[in-house]
Amino acid sequence: MTNILITGGSRGIGYELVKQFAAHSDNHIVVLSRNIDKLEQLKQECIQLYKNVIHIYKVDFNSPSFIDEIRNILAKEDKHFHVLVNNAGVLINKPFTETTATDWQTVFTTNVFAPALLIKEVVCKNNKQEQTHVVNISSMGGFQGSVKFPGLSTYSASKAALANLTEVLAEEYKDTNIKINCLALGSAQTEMLQEAFPDYQAKVSAKQMATYIMEFCLSGDKLFNGKILPVSVTTP
Repeated sequence: MTNILITGGSRGIGYELVKQFAAHSDNHIVVLSRNIDKLEQLKQECIQLYKNVIHIYKVDFNSPSFIDEIRNILAKEDKHFHVLVNNAGVLINKPFTETTATDWQTVFTTNVFAPALLIKEVVCKNNKQEQTHVVNISSMGGFQGSVKFPGLSTYSASKAALANLTEVLAEEYKDTNIKINCLALGSAQTEMLQEAFPDYQAKVSAKQMATYIMEFCLSGDKLFNGKILPVSVTTP
């Protein structure tokens, strides 16, 4: 059995990723999101399609009680998580001079602070004798040297921070069974992309991206550690 913890599973790539994992009945899947209604819908889909009962929890990364909620969930599940996917993210498309302190706080809390704290809690709770693969979902917008887009200062900066955190933690845990990698995704057709850029049509679907991510989660730690890997059909 493979135990998997995924954040941001209520829509887009996260939603599809949960279904990819759920297709294998021996996977134990825990999903976190703010939108419990969408998680309930996802749970029913997984039951109907794969007879796999996923475990869903409502969690708001910007809530002051976030860390206590995470600890309670991990205590309730009481499992070693072989795979942790930090997929939850928030994107604000706004000119830099119009961004507010609240914008920066919200984006960095969701895209950087919460993943860091979640990694910490999972690592502390996990069995040190078993393998753990942490996969941080970043963006080409946070990949050094890639094309950048106006209006995405908060988002791109936060995704760059998540990528750097990946490198630092991989070095810190390099002599353990914990492997940490980062996928810098190019554009995929998701609700988030449509909200930020209504007229843009991505060449990759959320399902296609999820298929790759699942395969990487299960085997990428055999070849990679501390790597920031661009996953894009276009050249940066």
